[in-house]
Amino acid sequence: MVRSILLRGFDQDMANKIGEYMEEHGIKFIREFVPIKLPGHLSKTAKHTEISNVCISVLQVLLAIGRDACTRKIGLDKVGVKINEKTGKIPVDDMEQTNVPYIYAIGDVLQDRLELTPVAIQAGRLLVRRLYSGSTVKCDYVNVPTTVFTPLEYGACGYSEENAIQKFGEENIEVYHSHFWPLEWTVPSRDNNKCYAKIICNIQDNERVIGFHVLGPNAGEVTQGFAAAMKCGLTKEQLDSTIGIHPVCAEVFTTLSITKRSGENTLQSGC
Repeated sequence: MVRSILLRGFDQDMANKIGEYMEEHGIKFIREFVPIKLPGHLSKTAKHTEISNVCISVLQVLLAIGRDACTRKIGLDKVGVKINEKTGKIPVDDMEQTNVPYIYAIGDVLQDRLELTPVAIQAGRLLVRRLYSGSTVKCDYVNVPTTVFTPLEYGACGYSEENAIQKFGEENIEVYHSHFWPLEWTVPSRDNNKCYAKIICNIQDNERVIGFHVLGPNAGEVTQGFAAAMKCGLTKEQLDSTIGIHPVCAEVFTTLSITKRSGENTLQSGC
């Protein structure tokens, strides 16, 4: 049951490809519906955004309602720390400092920051070093590698295509992409050209890679290595000059030549 879009906050090009893959493998999506109650053991009532209520029979219900910032009752108002009244999240600057100079916040309570445990750990370490060791290194909240463990695994780092266009302008980014077919899938002729690789480059900055996205086996493992390269300022030219390991999935990023702007076919005939 999908209220609006899949994987809000992630690159929607990639999210829709995941949805298409799942539908091809038997998952039925009910669009623009939200559950409103669970009346019985094997059914629940759902409401469409525009039409009347319907009852849908289900076998299982997975309750995953997300995180709540429990900041309203810990005394922040007494010391003057401002919070977002709607969400409970705490606005901070790029040093994790609240509006009260001697109070800092890290982790999932931060407004407009990723809710990921490794991000909170890194931010905490860097904050301690700045406070007590004279460091000036800030936490990078943009080049954060992450993976969604969907049936077709999705790894990402940096900007989504939508956010890159919004920040840099469509005329200033180049998107290189390709479908690919892992060797272990070609032998049984499985899921031809369902894996997908995409990088987003900033034309004005020597085509520096500002977004990395991959759908395929072990996407998380692939993304972790490329994330380190992005921290070092990886450019398209450096990717092109890197020798690929054949025939692994990550090899596709060393041979990307087709841009989205060109409209050329990205399907591959083999591994």
